[in-house]
Amino acid sequence: MRKVLILGAGGRDFHNFNTFFRENSLYRVVGFTFSSQIPGVKIRLYPPELAGELYPDGIPIYPEKRLKEIIKKEGVDICVFSYSDVSFESVMEKAEIAHSLGCDFWLLGPKSTMLKAKKPVLAVCAVRTGAGKSPTTRKVCSILRELGIKFCVVRHPMVYGNFQYPVQVFKTVEDLNRYDLTFEEREEYEHHLKEGNPVLAGVSYERLLEEAEKYDLIIWDGGNNDFPFFKPDFLIVLLDALRPGHEVRYHPGMSLFLAADLIIVNKVDEAKREDLKAIERNIKRYNPRAKVCYAQLAKRIIGEMPKGKKKVVVVEDGPSVTHGELGYGAGYRVAKRFGLNILDPRRFAVGTIKEAFSNYPHLKEVIPALGYKKKQVSDLKKTILRSGCDFVLSATPITLANLLAIKKPIVQIEYSLKETKGDLRKALRPFLEKLTS
Repeated sequence: MRKVLILGAGGRDFHNFNTFFRENSLYRVVGFTFSSQIPGVKIRLYPPELAGELYPDGIPIYPEKRLKEIIKKEGVDICVFSYSDVSFESVMEKAEIAHSLGCDFWLLGPKSTMLKAKKPVLAVCAVRTGAGKSPTTRKVCSILRELGIKFCVVRHPMVYGNFQYPVQVFKTVEDLNRYDLTFEEREEYEHHLKEGNPVLAGVSYERLLEEAEKYDLIIWDGGNNDFPFFKPDFLIVLLDALRPGHEVRYHPGMSLFLAADLIIVNKVDEAKREDLKAIERNIKRYNPRAKVCYAQLAKRIIGEMPKGKKKVVVVEDGPSVTHGELGYGAGYRVAKRFGLNILDPRRFAVGTIKEAFSNYPHLKEVIPALGYKKKQVSDLKKTILRSGCDFVLSATPITLANLLAIKKPIVQIEYSLKETKGDLRKALRPFLEKLTS
């Protein structure tokens, strides 16, 4: 029996275990490691009720910084890399560590981990986090609603240690209060529910699939740049025009890029011409068979923008500007457009927000909305109040004013996908015609 250590970040790692290792007596999973990619998470055990009969005591979870120690202590034979939105260099660094200690280094692929649904699956994924998957998924859903197709949205997992609900079903905004959700989970689900799109999520995707198959079509709403847990019948992949070349430098985003049926090059209105040309060369080289659309994120300001040279702190979507490496997003660009006085939040940051600036030195003029735990939300609130700003400009997908009770005006920015070349509806037509025929 070979001993296995699964390297993860609270999503793909658990799915890989559930689909490949849980009932496989040829292997013994001695633990998971948890990446620092997800801040402030302190889970310690994958519970017995999810781990299965071979693991009556559950499976321990360790910080990834203890990787070498755990490999030696447990006599690990195989390290299985199981998280996403990671540069090829970072993946190979882990591989070299494993090899230096005598271990094999595995990457489990779609054939070993994808579940086959009885109903058609349309997947929306991206080569990097922050490329615009969520607005794209919502645009797809609006097309489906117009056609009268009964569908559900299945969200890539965001567990962060909450194993209480292996399957979560959301049909109304009020359902968000039934579960102990994080800031990011609310961000992803709220917009769908406001538009009438049922959302399924959780940690046990075998069980979740049974619920999803009650609908005529399953929409896979991807997370980070991971590939779907369900085998897709049609795969949409977002490329970010502001990060040219990332489509061929990040795991597992490049595999999605190669497999895409439809490529959407997003944020083209803000991109340099030479960057778009570089992306087009990569499309021609690596996936010339894919259909291609070009798009931008249309921004809508909710609330009254103060006039004059007002002091503002900008709050951006956390994953996009931290491990997504964007540095800033829509909020910062709107603030610049209005000529606002953008305060440097590093001078006022406290607690977990201060740690985020230390961990991601490319961040300078925006606050990442981490919010995975109550303390992080509290630290966000304290950082804003200490800044002495006149108002807050928020580009987080969730309505920040509903989460933070502060006596500061909060102007919210919402964004939606708008095609600039090509038509999403036409690109989907052959697939949808098969579905409705």
